[in-house]
Amino acid sequence: MKSKQEFGGLRAFTKRSEFSVLIGLMVIFIVMSFASPYFLKLNNIMNVLQQISRYGIISVGMALIMITGGIDLSVGYTVALSACMAAHLTTNVKMAWPAVFLVVLLMGAVIGLVNGLLVTKVKLWPFIVTLATSKIISGCVLLLTSGMPIHIESPLCWLGSGYVGPVPVSVIMMFLVIIGGSIFASMTQTGRNIYAIGNNERAAALSGIRVERTKTLVYVICGILCAFCGIVVAGNLNSADAGLGAGYETDVIAAVVIGGVSMSGGEGSIWGALIGAMIIGILKNAFILLKVSSYWQSVVIGLVIIAAVTIDRIRTVRKAK
Repeated sequence: MKSKQEFGGLRAFTKRSEFSVLIGLMVIFIVMSFASPYFLKLNNIMNVLQQISRYGIISVGMALIMITGGIDLSVGYTVALSACMAAHLTTNVKMAWPAVFLVVLLMGAVIGLVNGLLVTKVKLWPFIVTLATSKIISGCVLLLTSGMPIHIESPLCWLGSGYVGPVPVSVIMMFLVIIGGSIFASMTQTGRNIYAIGNNERAAALSGIRVERTKTLVYVICGILCAFCGIVVAGNLNSADAGLGAGYETDVIAAVVIGGVSMSGGEGSIWGALIGAMIIGILKNAFILLKVSSYWQSVVIGLVIIAAVTIDRIRTVRKAK
């Protein structure tokens, strides 16, 4: 017989935003299992997870930023620059792969640091800051590649194209990042401070939380994760080009919002962001399996984003009453 605590915990979970998103994921999964005989095949499931992994990795950083009340529109371009830099250093500079790995991650951290400092020290809007830096990064990618793809052959490619049994390494990396991000957000003092800042930045500052340092930190984390994702994607394709990360910011923001992270900050979870990424990935896979025009992908995902933001807005208004 279940205790009152167990029932109370279950009831609390059903009231969380992630619960409704999880139900939605299950419904889509069940519908697709009947709609296409290929959906539940192991190869297709692993392919979907591999596609989701790139969004899942970045969604951890994006979720942390959005929980503080910010946003980062430069993630796709950071992924592209990181992938191209990894390919350039490996193929053209002939740098050893451990050094390439560290240099690319450091570059991602610097990009995140610049975004964070402009938001916290210069007091610019995150939307404007990251929109501007995305254009700068885009130009840097074109300067680096001259608009041409760069081939890459390196042990680093294993992160994107390797397998452990039937499971892609990129999927394992995604779950490791998700688990690490979840532990950081829910079980550390810094993670709790991130939620406090998103709920009420002024109150957080008055309580002794170093708001500027914490907000800068989440941008740095996001930059590092984007750089790591760039290495994974370059490894998966064995090449990198200027258009590599196109549209990533839309898909990642969609995944995070669908997953229950509030646009106003202070609410959401890393696991919810993963569920949102899975919904985006399965929807894209569904269009391919059902042979629906790819033009409808943008329409449907846009509608899903509007629905998620509308639900978030309604939930926020109800809480305020």
